[in-house]
Amino acid sequence: MNYRLTLAHINDTHSHFDASLVRLKIQLNQTQFSLASHSGGYPRIAAQVQQLREQAAQQQQEMLFLHGGDSFHGTLFYSQFKGQANARVLDYLSPDAMVIGNHDIDDGNATLANFIAKVSFPVMAANMDLSAEAADKVGALAPLPNLLKFDNAQGIGQYLLKPFYNTQLAIIGVTLDQMKRVARPDADTEFLPAFETVANTIKHLKQQGVHHIIVLSHLGYEMDKHLAAEVDGISVIVGGHTHTLMGDFTEFGLPCVPYGETVNGVPVLQAGKHAEALGIAELEFDALGKVTQLSGSSCLMLDRHFLLSGDTAATEQDYRDATELLHQHPGILWDEQDEQLKAIIDHEFRPAVSSMEQQVLAMVPRTLAHTRLPSQRLPHGSEIAPLVSQSMFLAAREQLPSLHFALHNAGGVRQSLEQGQVTLGDIMGRLLPFDLPLVCYEIQGVHLKQVLESAINEATNNSVMGTGAGSFPYTHRLRYFYDGRQPMGERIVKLELLKDDGCWYEIVTEEYYVGVSTSYTTSGKEGYDALLNAEWQQSLEHVTLPGAFIRMLSHDDILLEPAMPTVNYISHRNS
Repeated sequence: MNYRLTLAHINDTHSHFDASLVRLKIQLNQTQFSLASHSGGYPRIAAQVQQLREQAAQQQQEMLFLHGGDSFHGTLFYSQFKGQANARVLDYLSPDAMVIGNHDIDDGNATLANFIAKVSFPVMAANMDLSAEAADKVGALAPLPNLLKFDNAQGIGQYLLKPFYNTQLAIIGVTLDQMKRVARPDADTEFLPAFETVANTIKHLKQQGVHHIIVLSHLGYEMDKHLAAEVDGISVIVGGHTHTLMGDFTEFGLPCVPYGETVNGVPVLQAGKHAEALGIAELEFDALGKVTQLSGSSCLMLDRHFLLSGDTAATEQDYRDATELLHQHPGILWDEQDEQLKAIIDHEFRPAVSSMEQQVLAMVPRTLAHTRLPSQRLPHGSEIAPLVSQSMFLAAREQLPSLHFALHNAGGVRQSLEQGQVTLGDIMGRLLPFDLPLVCYEIQGVHLKQVLESAINEATNNSVMGTGAGSFPYTHRLRYFYDGRQPMGERIVKLELLKDDGCWYEIVTEEYYVGVSTSYTTSGKEGYDALLNAEWQQSLEHVTLPGAFIRMLSHDDILLEPAMPTVNYISHRNS
């Protein structure tokens, strides 16, 4: 018997209810154009998923729609409604299951619990141990019936069983076991080893005669591949966390990897970020749950009317040729949308955010790119993160004149800052959506070196298994030189401080320096453990991360242009 499944999936949507601006490169008759369009958004996803459901029903074929985690944060729709708008919109989409991502628990258990209580679909984290959580506390997760967590009595993760032709299909949702290092769950919430939880749960399922097993993962692309290699019995992994776009989009200039890359016979799927793309896979399994056929792609959902720009003006024929090229690509869908869902967003949630979207704070003379890690195109890394660090420094120095430097993690900045007008909504909703307090501290030079090396090691998986590239450090008035080829403990080969006289001075190991970071990094998250060696820490009153940047934008003498590089990085992979 053939076991066929249509599988639609999204991940890391980060409250992007609306379509997002995307830029593609298009080659037409030896002329290269930049194509600007909008892609995705929940109303477009809803229309495509409904169409897939209808097609599957007509063909008497099973269909699933899954969310790979990180629904929260990212736009004003979250900043204003703290997950309640996400619950309303996602419940309309009606996924078969969603796994908990790190940003879904960034504001603690209660915010996540309020979300889960309002949705009708299962929310999963098979390795989340809530045995120590008090059931009567406000915002408890454990009592929620649609939360599938770790089952302490059986020693396995709770799973979802779905009828699947003449048998059953199981879905296991698993999230980061390093959650406490990257997010802010309540102290009574533990996360168990993900691989071990999946392996034990699969063993149990196999004993029950269940062989078709989907792992819904928020571990990230590389970890998903390791999971596929190390744990037998998985049919397919549907992932998230690393914003990995799968499909063949190289001709459009988009970074991507092949769709459904197979490891140990297990396809690994992911669909980019920000609801820009919908993954659509057609799968066929054998009776033992092994995938025998897979076709599909992540699919962009583009405006039918787009903008072409280049060295020469685009003609009508260029637009026709571009449209034909897009129509022929298997990863391009169009802008059909669910009007009812659009009306819900427009009427119930948009009025509260529209005034912030319209409040212009500044003009950006050119796009300031954000990348978490340095690259060949951006050898000193992000252009916007150092400016965010500068804003932290300026805001903190008003209260603490002895301040020496600012230090911020790359993951605290969420995207590039596009050329043109910058609104309050751009900052609060998209660029800096985490409303984190600023914390000053005094730290010895030796520990400051440790912080920087540890954060970079974590970001690049250099001799350690890191938590993702978000830990990479960006600074203001602190200039470091990192050589990843050196032994651990010796990779910061030079560290300098810019003083008020305009000169750079070597950091002295025994001396003490005063810095400012967010409450996230000063709590030792993501490789910033050495900040816990500070002599003291002091939260600043009435200053948050986005607030500091907004305040800097109001200064007439501040130029929104790339700062003098403070990141000098040599990768261990270049050797």
